[in-house]
Amino acid sequence: MTPRTASMLCYIPFVGWIASIVVLASERFRHDRTVRFHAFQGLYLFVIWLIVDHVVEPILGFGVMGHMHLAGLAKVFMIVVWVFMLIKTGQEQFFSLPIVGELADRSISEQK
Repeated sequence: MTPRTASMLCYIPFVGWIASIVVLASERFRHDRTVRFHAFQGLYLFVIWLIVDHVVEPILGFGVMGHMHLAGLAKVFMIVVWVFMLIKTGQEQFFSLPIVGELADRSISEQK
């Protein structure tokens, strides 16, 4: 598997977290900073999805019906970000998302 393919797999919506864990556990990509960055960033995106789905949406669900649309918009935004990152990674362009990219970069630095 090429580094480009491994990086792209980390951004597949809803299942990219599996590829991220495999990449992070893989000996082959242990020293490839770019692939590991994408694995961490993809994993953190999935964690944000879980927070929106299991924390934010139920909290807003008890309020006014209009607030439920905010959680739905957040989910649509997350899917757009995943697809955007798939495209950027497929074109071999390095892109660091705000906050999430910084966390991914820190995670790589702490593993050395």
